[in-house]
Amino acid sequence: MSKQLFISNLFHCIGSLIIIFLLSTNVFSAEEAQKIKGPIIITSEMLTADNQTHTALFEHTVVARTTDMTIYANKMLVHYDKDTGNVTRIDAEGDVKLIKENRVITSKEATYYADGEKVIFTGEPKAIDGENVVTGRKMTYLLNENRFLVEGSKVFLTKKKVQ
Repeated sequence: MSKQLFISNLFHCIGSLIIIFLLSTNVFSAEEAQKIKGPIIITSEMLTADNQTHTALFEHTVVARTTDMTIYANKMLVHYDKDTGNVTRIDAEGDVKLIKENRVITSKEATYYADGEKVIFTGEPKAIDGENVVTGRKMTYLLNENRFLVEGSKVFLTKKKVQ
C-alpha cells in the first residue's frame, strides 16, 4: 500500500472515530438524551470533517441510528456547536427514509433540528403508518410529541374491517 493511501485511510479512520466520539459522548445534555434515546451513530462510505465550518459530511450509503429511530440518505451534513460539540442540525439529501416504530417517512430532503426536536421533510414527502398514507408539499415531524404538521396534504386512509 502506498504511503499516501495509508495516510489517507488513517485520517479517514481517525475522522470517523472523532465523529462517532462527538456524536456518542458529549453531544447531548442529560435532558436532550431523554428526548432522543441514546447516542446518534452515523455510518457511511465516506466522511469529510471540517473543523473550520464545524461540520461533518457523510456520503454514500449513510445510516444514522438512535435506539428508537433510523434515518437513511445518500448524504448527510452534520452541523455541530464549536464550543460544546453538540449536534445542532443534520441536513439529509437523496432517498431520505426515516423509520420509527411502525412508521416510515420518505422524501428527497430532510433537516433535523436539535433545538426543536423536529425533522422537516421536503421533496415529495410521504408518511406511511400501517396501511394509512399521508403526502404533502412539506411535512414536519415533531419527535417529542410524535405528531405531524403537513402542508398541502393528501391523506389516504384504509378502512379497517369491523368484526
